[in-house]
Amino acid sequence: MPISGSVPLLALAGSIDDASHTIFTPAPLPVVRPGNMIKAPFPGRTIKSFVRRCGRMTPGQKKALENYWPTYGIDYRPEPLDTPGLTRGFDALKLEIGFGNGDALLSMAADDPGSFYLGIEVHQPGIGRCLNSIEDKVLSNVCLIAHDAIEVMQRMLSPQTLDSIFLFFPDPWHKKRHLKRRIVNQQFRDLAFELLKPGGYLHLATDWQDYAEYMARELMQDTRYLNRGNDDGYSPKPVYRPITRFEKRGVNLGHGVWDLIFERK
Repeated sequence: MPISGSVPLLALAGSIDDASHTIFTPAPLPVVRPGNMIKAPFPGRTIKSFVRRCGRMTPGQKKALENYWPTYGIDYRPEPLDTPGLTRGFDALKLEIGFGNGDALLSMAADDPGSFYLGIEVHQPGIGRCLNSIEDKVLSNVCLIAHDAIEVMQRMLSPQTLDSIFLFFPDPWHKKRHLKRRIVNQQFRDLAFELLKPGGYLHLATDWQDYAEYMARELMQDTRYLNRGNDDGYSPKPVYRPITRFEKRGVNLGHGVWDLIFERK
């Protein structure tokens, strides 16, 4: 599905050096807060839940960014996205935050053609790989956004537009001094509640037990959400969530995996 007004991601990304590293340095954008959009509780938000790593890009990934971003990419703008236009003809709008290489995102989109899927990621090699896969699979119900997910949620998405939010294997930031970087916190819960439709689902997954316990505590104490799992907050892995290569690698190393599914009241 072509996106009107989008430009190649590499045009925003800066130059590519001889070692094939892309430096993502988008131009500064004015902060616009339409009246119906969610305001950031911490103006100028400086604590990020991710580290933007350049990574080595293959020629195929670079070509995908150049050729396919205008078709499958949505450029970040601090203004509401036209979700009714984007999802016309689809029954639901679902969001995956931090899709990595896109394995889970594209599997869910292929198995659920009646829903439109948005994916957010900042790692350019993963975005390039995902773009290639979208083209190869001929998927017309997926678009990508290359930006900080919290800022996208605050400024591009309107209240009660999402049917599901997926957050699979976020960085656990397990060191004590890094706990403040965890994406699942009061701010995230507030944003998810505002963006989900009543009856919509927030589905989290992690292979880090401490993070699973932390996320369960965060959500079980929040009376705006209904726990759809057991008394500890954990659910069996739903059929729609595929087991990715990342997850298989963790399981082979003896890691457990915890799914948490909460319904917005």
